Parts: sequence; structure tokens; C-alpha cells
Amino acid sequence: MEAELTRINYSIAVHQLGILKALVAYDPHIAGTPPLGIHTETSDIDILFCAPEPESFVADVSQFYEHMSGFHIWQWTSEDRPVVATFRAYGWDFELFASTQPVAQQFGWRHFKIEQRLLSLGGDSFRGAILKLRRDGLKTEPAFWSALKREGDAYLGLLSLEQATDDELRAELASARFDIRA
Repeated sequence: MEAELTRINYSIAVHQLGILKALVAYDPHIAGTPPLGIHTETSDIDILFCAPEPESFVADVSQFYEHMSGFHIWQWTSEDRPVVATFRAYGWDFELFASTQPVAQQFGWRHFKIEQRLLSLGGDSFRGAILKLRRDGLKTEPAFWSALKREGDAYLGLLSLEQATDDELRAELASARFDIRA
């Protein structure tokens, strides 16, 4: 399949690629900035997978996608490191992350879920701040952490908010001076 030159809507690209069906055995979950509505021109489509047998995942991804533009796949020998595959299709860079952990336990998914909650509670001004920080070159997690006016490790910091109630998250947003939805 030839990659299109222009970028189409991310969900259409995923559907056209057939990746969720082709790799359904690995519990695919789309994460990252496109489904959050905070993507930029340089954003990619991240898909997280659970691969208890990484060798099988590597074989399946290679079978379906090694013909794609820019296809690369990395597999570390350490058990806690994911298999990562990248390629380009429909104007998007795709990054596939497969861990032996269930997707719900993976840092990428946990970050995505707290970011989703913060965007839902934070309103347009918070979303606008995240987009500005992203366009200024910050990665997603550091953009969220910076918008919350917090210091330290953004990746661990966001995880520290996972168990917060919506009221506690609203308080975080209010202390960072963002209008929040009632």
C-alpha cells in the first residue's frame, strides 16, 4: 500500500490501515495527541498493545506493515522494555508500543487517561495553553505539567494525579489559573 502524500483525519487513517483489526489479539488502544484533539503538524499516532509474547507481535507487525514507508521495529531483550514499531501511512507517522503489561497498566495509557480528564475539566483556556506549549516544542506530558505550573518530572507528576477526584483536579486547574467547567 502506498502512503498518501496528504494527512487525513487520524481515525480515518487508522481505519484505512486496518491496524485495530489486524492486531486485535494484542488489545490495541489509540493514545496520544490526535484523539485528545491537541495534535500539531508533527504529531504521530500512538497505538498501545499488550504482547505477552513479544516475538509473536514482532512477527505479526512485520507481516502486515513491513512494506510501509519508513518501517522500523525495535525489540529489546529486557522484559520491561516495549517492542516499538514505526512507519508512515496516510500522511501520519505511526508508533506502535507493545508491552507485556496489560494496556491499562502501561504508563502511556495512564498518562493518556489523566490528560483526557484534565482536558475535560480544564475548558478551552486549558486546551489552548496545552496547544500553545505543544506548538512551542514541548512534548505532551511536559506541556500538561507546565500548564499546571508544576515543577519536577512531568511523567511521574501526571501519574501522581491519577487517583485524584474531579474536584481535586479542578482545584489543580484553578490554582494554575485556568477557567474550569462547573
